[in-house]
Amino acid sequence: MGKRSRKQRGTETSAAAPPRAPAARRPARPERPRAPWHPFPLVELSVLIGLVLLVWGLIRGGEDGAVMLVLGMALASLAGLETALREHFSGYRSHALLIASLPAVFVAGALFFARAPWVVIPLAAGAVLAAGFVLLRRAFRTRH
Repeated sequence: MGKRSRKQRGTETSAAAPPRAPAARRPARPERPRAPWHPFPLVELSVLIGLVLLVWGLIRGGEDGAVMLVLGMALASLAGLETALREHFSGYRSHALLIASLPAVFVAGALFFARAPWVVIPLAAGAVLAAGFVLLRRAFRTRH
């Protein structure tokens, strides 16, 4: 197989693009906030145990499997929520929508079990979500 010829830089016959300005560098992002239990990987272990419970619940099936599925989802979700809360309130990264969705889901669940009219449930949950988002976003901006 023969050698391929390469065009030498700067010898193009077409109009060359103007030289680029050096890229503006972003300021270095601060380090992710550490948990109070820092050396111990509590969040990672919670996610791992949650995933094991999810898989075990799927394999087992039945009522016991359903309980394992719910516990696995709850444990893994709590680990993610803890990380989101820590990052949000330290000013590292905004998770306002994620955190605001938690009380909105609780309101929707409470209204569902209280047998509220179907129209009221999404309206109330949406109002709680919007209010929570605005308040959490404001709290993040004061920290950031």
